[in-house]
Amino acid sequence: MNRNKIIAALLLLAGAYLVSPAQERDYAIVVHGGAGTIAGLEADTARAAAFHAALDSALMIGNDILSAGGEGEKAVVAVISYLEDNPLFNAGKGATVAAEGTFELDAAIMLGRDLSAGAVAGVKTVKHPIRAAYAVITSSPHVMLSGAGAERFAAGQGLEIVDNMYFATPRTMRWVEEFKAESGKNGTVGCVVRDRQGNLVAGTSTGGMLKKKWGRIGDTPVIGAGTYADNHSCAVSCTGHGEYFIRHAVAYNLCARYRHLRETVEEAADYIIHHELNAREGNGGLIAVDKDGHIAMPFNSDGMFRGFLYREKGARTVVKATGIGKEMIP
Repeated sequence: MNRNKIIAALLLLAGAYLVSPAQERDYAIVVHGGAGTIAGLEADTARAAAFHAALDSALMIGNDILSAGGEGEKAVVAVISYLEDNPLFNAGKGATVAAEGTFELDAAIMLGRDLSAGAVAGVKTVKHPIRAAYAVITSSPHVMLSGAGAERFAAGQGLEIVDNMYFATPRTMRWVEEFKAESGKNGTVGCVVRDRQGNLVAGTSTGGMLKKKWGRIGDTPVIGAGTYADNHSCAVSCTGHGEYFIRHAVAYNLCARYRHLRETVEEAADYIIHHELNAREGNGGLIAVDKDGHIAMPFNSDGMFRGFLYREKGARTVVKATGIGKEMIP
Protein backbone atom coordinates (compact mmCIF):
# COMPACT_ATOMS: atom_id res chain seq x y z
CA MET A 1 0.00 0.00 0.00
CA ASN A 2 1.50 3.34 -1.04
CA ARG A 3 1.81 6.36 1.22
CA ASN A 4 -1.26 8.15 -0.16
CA LYS A 5 -3.48 5.11 0.39
CA ILE A 6 -2.19 4.73 3.93
CA ILE A 7 -2.91 8.39 4.67
CA ALA A 8 -6.40 8.08 3.18
CA ALA A 9 -7.10 4.99 5.27
CA LEU A 10 -5.96 6.72 8.44
CA LEU A 11 -8.09 9.78 7.67
CA LEU A 12 -11.15 7.61 7.12
CA LEU A 13 -10.44 5.81 10.37
CA ALA A 14 -10.10 9.13 12.18
CA GLY A 15 -13.34 10.29 10.58
CA ALA A 16 -15.14 7.30 12.04
CA TYR A 17 -14.49 8.67 15.52
CA LEU A 18 -16.45 11.79 14.68
CA VAL A 19 -19.80 10.05 14.79
CA SER A 20 -19.11 7.89 17.83
CA PRO A 21 -21.03 9.21 20.85
CA ALA A 22 -19.62 6.58 23.22
CA GLN A 23 -17.15 8.90 24.96
CA GLU A 24 -17.68 12.45 26.14
CA ARG A 25 -15.21 14.87 24.64
CA ASP A 26 -12.83 16.60 27.02
CA TYR A 27 -12.23 19.32 24.44
CA ALA A 28 -12.36 19.75 20.67
CA ILE A 29 -11.04 22.17 18.09
CA VAL A 30 -11.75 22.51 14.36
CA VAL A 31 -10.05 24.86 11.90
CA HIS A 32 -10.62 25.82 8.28
CA GLY A 33 -8.58 27.70 5.73
CA GLY A 34 -11.35 28.37 3.25
CA ALA A 35 -13.37 26.49 0.67
CA GLY A 36 -13.10 26.77 -3.10
CA THR A 37 -11.28 25.52 -6.17
CA ILE A 38 -8.35 23.17 -5.52
CA ALA A 39 -7.81 21.98 -9.08
CA GLY A 40 -4.17 20.97 -9.54
CA LEU A 41 -3.31 21.20 -5.86
CA GLU A 42 -3.27 17.45 -5.33
CA ALA A 43 -0.60 17.17 -8.02
CA ASP A 44 1.44 19.93 -6.37
CA THR A 45 2.62 17.84 -3.44
CA ALA A 46 4.90 20.52 -2.01
CA ARG A 47 2.12 23.13 -1.89
CA ALA A 48 -0.40 20.63 -0.55
CA ALA A 49 2.07 19.69 2.17
CA ALA A 50 2.41 23.35 3.10
CA PHE A 51 -1.34 23.62 3.64
CA HIS A 52 -1.40 20.44 5.72
CA ALA A 53 1.51 21.72 7.80
CA ALA A 54 -0.20 25.07 8.40
CA LEU A 55 -3.43 23.41 9.49
CA ASP A 56 -1.52 21.01 11.72
CA SER A 57 0.37 23.89 13.34
CA ALA A 58 -2.88 25.76 13.93
CA LEU A 59 -4.41 22.73 15.63
CA MET A 60 -1.38 22.27 17.87
CA ILE A 61 -1.45 25.94 18.92
CA GLY A 62 -5.04 25.47 20.01
CA ASN A 63 -4.34 22.12 21.61
CA ASP A 64 -1.57 23.57 23.77
CA ILE A 65 -4.01 26.09 25.20
CA LEU A 66 -7.03 23.81 25.57
CA SER A 67 -5.14 20.84 27.04
CA ALA A 68 -3.83 23.13 29.80
CA GLY A 69 -7.38 24.19 30.64
CA GLY A 70 -7.19 27.51 28.81
CA GLU A 71 -10.34 29.36 27.78
CA GLY A 72 -11.75 28.73 24.33
CA GLU A 73 -11.48 32.37 23.28
CA LYS A 74 -7.74 32.35 23.97
CA ALA A 75 -7.35 29.33 21.72
CA VAL A 76 -9.46 30.83 18.94
CA VAL A 77 -7.61 34.16 18.96
CA ALA A 78 -4.20 32.45 19.03
CA VAL A 79 -5.08 30.04 16.20
CA ILE A 80 -6.58 32.68 13.93
CA SER A 81 -3.73 35.11 14.64
CA TYR A 82 -1.34 32.40 13.43
CA LEU A 83 -3.39 31.86 10.27
CA GLU A 84 -3.58 35.62 9.67
CA ASP A 85 0.23 35.62 9.61
CA ASN A 86 0.37 32.80 7.04
CA PRO A 87 0.27 34.07 3.41
CA LEU A 88 -1.25 30.80 2.20
CA PHE A 89 -4.66 32.03 3.33
CA ASN A 90 -6.99 34.89 2.47
CA ALA A 91 -6.80 36.49 5.91
CA GLY A 92 -4.25 38.97 7.21
CA LYS A 93 -1.02 38.82 5.22
CA GLY A 94 -1.88 37.36 1.84
CA ALA A 95 -5.43 38.74 1.82
CA THR A 96 -6.99 39.11 -1.59
CA VAL A 97 -7.04 42.47 -3.37
CA ALA A 98 -10.05 44.77 -3.56
CA ALA A 99 -10.92 46.54 -6.82
CA GLU A 100 -9.01 49.66 -5.74
CA GLY A 101 -5.84 47.65 -5.20
CA THR A 102 -6.03 47.85 -1.41
CA PHE A 103 -6.62 45.23 1.27
CA GLU A 104 -9.80 45.29 3.36
CA LEU A 105 -10.12 42.78 6.19
CA ASP A 106 -13.00 41.50 8.33
CA ALA A 107 -13.11 39.31 11.45
CA ALA A 108 -15.49 38.19 14.17
CA ILE A 109 -15.51 36.16 17.36
CA MET A 110 -18.40 34.97 19.53
CA LEU A 111 -18.52 33.40 23.00
CA GLY A 112 -21.21 30.81 23.51
CA ARG A 113 -21.42 31.12 27.29
CA ASP A 114 -23.08 34.56 27.25
CA LEU A 115 -23.49 35.36 23.53
CA SER A 116 -20.84 38.08 23.69
CA ALA A 117 -19.72 38.95 20.16
CA GLY A 118 -17.25 41.29 18.51
CA ALA A 119 -16.54 42.07 14.88
CA VAL A 120 -14.57 44.47 12.70
CA ALA A 121 -15.17 45.13 9.02
CA GLY A 122 -13.23 46.84 6.27
CA VAL A 123 -10.09 47.47 8.30
CA LYS A 124 -6.92 48.26 6.34
CA THR A 125 -4.19 48.74 8.93
CA VAL A 126 -4.88 46.29 11.78
CA LYS A 127 -2.32 43.50 11.66
CA HIS A 128 -4.53 40.97 13.43
CA PRO A 129 -8.23 41.70 12.82
CA ILE A 130 -9.28 38.81 15.08
CA ARG A 131 -7.63 40.55 18.04
CA ALA A 132 -9.49 43.74 17.21
CA ALA A 133 -12.74 41.76 17.07
CA TYR A 134 -12.06 40.30 20.50
CA ALA A 135 -11.22 43.77 21.85
CA VAL A 136 -14.69 44.90 20.73
CA ILE A 137 -16.07 42.39 23.24
CA THR A 138 -13.76 43.26 26.09
CA SER A 139 -13.40 47.02 25.66
CA SER A 140 -16.53 48.40 23.99
CA PRO A 141 -20.31 48.27 24.42
CA HIS A 142 -20.76 47.41 20.73
CA VAL A 143 -20.75 44.31 18.52
CA MET A 144 -19.38 45.53 15.17
CA LEU A 145 -17.05 48.37 14.26
CA SER A 146 -16.06 49.26 10.70
CA GLY A 147 -13.47 51.13 8.66
CA ALA A 148 -11.49 54.02 10.08
CA GLY A 149 -13.42 53.95 13.35
CA ALA A 150 -12.47 50.34 13.92
CA GLU A 151 -8.86 51.19 13.18
CA ARG A 152 -8.84 54.06 15.68
CA PHE A 153 -10.37 51.75 18.25
CA ALA A 154 -7.74 49.05 17.60
CA ALA A 155 -4.90 51.56 17.89
CA GLY A 156 -6.38 52.81 21.14
CA GLN A 157 -6.32 49.27 22.47
CA GLY A 158 -2.59 49.00 21.77
CA LEU A 159 -3.00 46.53 18.91
CA GLU A 160 -0.34 46.45 16.22
CA ILE A 161 -1.02 48.83 13.32
CA VAL A 162 0.69 48.37 9.95
CA ASP A 163 0.73 49.99 6.53
CA ASN A 164 -1.89 48.58 4.20
CA MET A 165 0.78 47.15 1.93
CA TYR A 166 1.96 44.90 4.77
CA PHE A 167 -0.82 42.53 3.70
CA ALA A 168 0.51 42.24 0.14
CA THR A 169 2.53 39.32 -1.15
CA PRO A 170 4.13 38.92 -4.58
CA ARG A 171 1.24 36.67 -5.54
CA THR A 172 -1.54 39.05 -4.47
CA MET A 173 0.09 41.92 -6.30
CA ARG A 174 0.12 40.25 -9.72
CA TRP A 175 -2.33 41.46 -12.28
CA VAL A 176 -5.78 40.19 -11.28
CA GLU A 177 -6.30 37.98 -14.32
CA GLU A 178 -2.94 36.27 -13.76
CA PHE A 179 -3.70 35.11 -10.24
CA LYS A 180 -7.47 34.79 -10.33
CA ALA A 181 -7.38 31.00 -10.55
CA GLU A 182 -4.70 30.83 -7.88
CA SER A 183 -6.77 32.95 -5.53
CA GLY A 184 -9.35 30.20 -5.46
CA LYS A 185 -6.87 28.20 -3.42
CA ASN A 186 -6.78 30.82 -0.72
CA GLY A 187 -9.56 31.13 1.78
CA THR A 188 -11.13 32.72 4.78
CA VAL A 189 -9.84 31.18 8.01
CA GLY A 190 -11.83 30.06 11.01
CA CYS A 191 -11.67 28.19 14.28
CA VAL A 192 -14.33 26.70 16.56
CA VAL A 193 -13.69 25.10 19.93
CA ARG A 194 -15.32 23.42 22.88
CA ASP A 195 -13.00 23.99 25.81
CA ARG A 196 -12.58 21.88 28.94
CA GLN A 197 -15.13 24.00 30.79
CA GLY A 198 -17.74 23.13 28.16
CA ASN A 199 -17.77 26.61 26.61
CA LEU A 200 -18.12 27.06 22.87
CA VAL A 201 -16.30 29.77 20.90
CA ALA A 202 -16.28 30.59 17.16
CA GLY A 203 -14.01 32.93 15.24
CA THR A 204 -13.52 33.84 11.58
CA SER A 205 -11.16 36.16 9.66
CA THR A 206 -10.97 37.05 5.97
CA GLY A 207 -9.58 39.33 3.31
CA GLY A 208 -12.93 39.16 1.54
CA MET A 209 -13.84 38.65 -2.09
CA LEU A 210 -11.41 39.21 -4.96
CA LYS A 211 -11.96 42.60 -6.69
CA LYS A 212 -14.71 43.58 -4.22
CA LYS A 213 -16.11 47.11 -4.67
CA TRP A 214 -17.87 49.83 -2.69
CA GLY A 215 -16.72 48.64 0.73
CA ARG A 216 -18.40 45.26 0.27
CA ILE A 217 -18.67 43.22 3.48
CA GLY A 218 -19.31 39.48 3.41
CA ASP A 219 -20.64 37.05 5.97
CA THR A 220 -17.51 36.74 8.16
CA PRO A 221 -18.18 39.67 10.54
CA VAL A 222 -21.96 39.29 10.43
CA ILE A 223 -22.95 37.52 13.64
CA GLY A 224 -25.34 34.71 12.76
CA ALA A 225 -24.25 34.54 9.12
CA GLY A 226 -20.56 33.62 9.07
CA THR A 227 -19.88 33.29 12.79
CA TYR A 228 -22.00 32.14 15.73
CA ALA A 229 -21.66 30.33 19.06
CA ASP A 230 -24.16 29.32 21.73
CA ASN A 231 -23.38 26.95 24.60
CA HIS A 232 -26.83 25.39 24.20
CA SER A 233 -26.06 24.28 20.66
CA CYS A 234 -22.95 24.79 18.53
CA ALA A 235 -20.06 27.02 17.49
CA VAL A 236 -19.91 27.69 13.75
CA SER A 237 -17.48 29.37 11.32
CA CYS A 238 -18.33 29.64 7.63
CA THR A 239 -16.39 30.15 4.41
CA GLY A 240 -17.66 30.73 0.91
CA HIS A 241 -19.78 33.14 -1.15
CA GLY A 242 -20.76 35.47 1.66
CA GLU A 243 -23.88 36.98 0.13
CA TYR A 244 -25.62 33.59 0.24
CA PHE A 245 -24.41 32.81 3.75
CA ILE A 246 -25.86 36.13 4.90
CA ARG A 247 -29.20 35.51 3.19
CA HIS A 248 -29.51 32.09 4.79
CA ALA A 249 -28.13 33.19 8.20
CA VAL A 250 -26.13 29.98 7.94
CA ALA A 251 -24.27 29.97 11.26
CA TYR A 252 -27.37 30.75 13.36
CA ASN A 253 -29.50 28.52 11.14
CA LEU A 254 -27.32 25.54 12.01
CA CYS A 255 -27.59 26.25 15.74
CA ALA A 256 -31.37 26.65 15.48
CA ARG A 257 -31.78 23.34 13.64
CA TYR A 258 -29.63 21.61 16.24
CA ARG A 259 -31.48 23.11 19.19
CA HIS A 260 -35.09 23.19 18.01
CA LEU A 261 -35.29 20.36 15.46
CA ARG A 262 -32.93 18.23 17.56
CA GLU A 263 -30.81 17.38 14.53
CA THR A 264 -27.22 16.31 15.12
CA VAL A 265 -24.56 18.85 14.22
CA GLU A 266 -23.68 16.70 11.19
CA GLU A 267 -27.31 16.51 10.02
CA ALA A 268 -27.93 20.23 10.43
CA ALA A 269 -24.69 21.23 8.72
CA ASP A 270 -25.13 18.84 5.81
CA TYR A 271 -28.70 19.98 5.18
CA ILE A 272 -27.77 23.65 5.05
CA ILE A 273 -24.66 23.24 2.88
CA HIS A 274 -26.01 20.62 0.46
CA HIS A 275 -29.70 21.57 0.29
CA GLU A 276 -30.28 25.19 1.29
CA LEU A 277 -27.11 26.28 -0.49
CA ASN A 278 -25.80 24.80 -3.70
CA ALA A 279 -22.52 24.53 -5.56
CA ARG A 280 -23.55 26.98 -8.31
CA GLU A 281 -24.74 29.81 -6.04
CA GLY A 282 -24.04 29.29 -2.34
CA ASN A 283 -20.58 27.82 -2.85
CA GLY A 284 -18.62 27.09 0.31
CA GLY A 285 -18.58 25.21 3.56
CA LEU A 286 -18.44 25.46 7.33
CA ILE A 287 -16.93 23.97 10.44
CA ALA A 288 -18.93 23.36 13.61
CA VAL A 289 -18.60 21.76 17.02
CA ASP A 290 -21.56 21.05 19.27
CA LYS A 291 -21.90 21.32 23.05
CA ASP A 292 -20.74 17.72 23.44
CA GLY A 293 -17.66 18.16 21.24
CA HIS A 294 -18.96 16.46 18.11
CA ILE A 295 -17.80 17.91 14.80
CA ALA A 296 -19.09 18.73 11.30
CA MET A 297 -17.07 20.01 8.31
CA PRO A 298 -19.27 19.88 5.15
CA PHE A 299 -18.61 21.78 1.92
CA ASN A 300 -20.17 21.84 -1.57
CA SER A 301 -17.11 23.23 -3.38
CA ASP A 302 -14.21 21.31 -4.91
CA GLY A 303 -12.43 21.30 -1.59
CA MET A 304 -11.99 22.92 1.80
CA PHE A 305 -8.85 23.27 3.87
CA ARG A 306 -9.79 21.88 7.27
CA GLY A 307 -8.62 19.96 10.28
CA PHE A 308 -9.84 18.76 13.65
CA LEU A 309 -8.43 17.65 16.96
CA TYR A 310 -10.18 16.31 20.04
CA ARG A 311 -9.53 14.36 23.21
CA GLU A 312 -11.95 12.03 24.96
CA LYS A 313 -12.48 12.53 28.69
CA GLY A 314 -10.19 10.32 30.70
CA ALA A 315 -8.03 9.53 27.67
CA ARG A 316 -4.53 10.67 26.87
CA THR A 317 -4.85 10.01 23.14
CA VAL A 318 -5.56 13.00 20.92
CA VAL A 319 -7.33 12.29 17.62
CA LYS A 320 -6.23 14.66 14.85
CA ALA A 321 -6.51 14.90 11.06
CA THR A 322 -6.28 17.50 8.30
CA GLY A 323 -7.76 17.45 4.81
CA ILE A 324 -8.08 19.42 1.58
CA GLY A 325 -10.34 17.51 -0.82
CA LYS A 326 -13.03 14.89 -0.36
CA GLU A 327 -10.68 12.36 1.23
CA MET A 328 -11.69 13.23 4.79
CA ILE A 329 -15.41 12.91 5.37
CA PRO A 330 -16.68 13.34 8.94
